[in-house]
Amino acid sequence: MWQLKRFSELTPNELYDIFYARIQTFVVDQNRIYQEVDEQDKAALHLMDYENGRLVAYARIFTEEKHVTFGRVLSIPEVRGQGYGRLLLEQIMQVLNDHFSDLPVEIEAQEQVQGLYTKFGFHAVGDVFLFNHTPHIKMVHEPLATTHATQLAAHQGRE
Repeated sequence: MWQLKRFSELTPNELYDIFYARIQTFVVDQNRIYQEVDEQDKAALHLMDYENGRLVAYARIFTEEKHVTFGRVLSIPEVRGQGYGRLLLEQIMQVLNDHFSDLPVEIEAQEQVQGLYTKFGFHAVGDVFLFNHTPHIKMVHEPLATTHATQLAAHQGRE
C-alpha cells in the first residue's frame, strides 16, 4: 500500500524501516561509506510501499532552489527484478504532478538505472560523475504541467 508522509508523520517503525532499507541498499550492498541519513530527510516527502507489513519500495522527494528532486529510490533485495522500480517511478511522477507540477525536476541518477528514468521522460545532462564512489548522471525533466499541456495540445491537434 503506497503512502506519502512528511517526516513528522512517520512512525518510529516506519522511520526504522526506511533507514534500514536505505543503509542496506546504498551503504552495505553498494559498499559505500557516506552519511546516508542527512538534513534532507526532515524536509522531504517520504514515499513508501508496504506489502504484508514490510517496506518493499521507497523514495524521498523535496525541493531545492528552483526545482524539485527525488532520491534514495530503492526496492528491497527480495523484490528486485519484479517491476517495483517502475511502479515506484510511476508513483513518484504522480506525486510530482500532484504537488510540484510547475517545477522542473532534476535528479542525480546512478548511471546503471539511467535507462529507467529515460522511459519516464528524463534526459541526461552533462557527463557521468562520481558521487560517493558511484557513477551518477544528472537528469532533468521539464515541469509536469508543461508536459501535460504539450501532450494535451498535441492530442487536440489530432482531432
